[in-house]
Amino acid sequence: MKCGKCSASCPSFNEMDIKPHQFVSYVLNDDIESLVNSKSLWKCLSCFACIERCPRDVKPGKLIDAARQLVVRQRGEAYLTPDEIPELLDPDLPQQLLVSAFRRYRR
Repeated sequence: MKCGKCSASCPSFNEMDIKPHQFVSYVLNDDIESLVNSKSLWKCLSCFACIERCPRDVKPGKLIDAARQLVVRQRGEAYLTPDEIPELLDPDLPQQLLVSAFRRYRR
């Protein structure tokens, strides 16, 4: 089912090359590499509006979180330190993303 409710509620929809309602298709088609290389991976705000809106409980936001974890671990890192944040700052990067990334990856 790809009703698009998740994409319709996504505040970063216009910034994404792979939309939230397409995430599952990439996973089901074993195209994780495209998802990992997508700019959507870092444009997702982790607000989980997509999870709240999904009538089938698909959780596209959790897929993005898992893909981010893959990237972080492939780099040989397990967390994000406060010292790394300044190099991540970008005027186009939503601050909410940095806060959620720090919260998740500092463990």
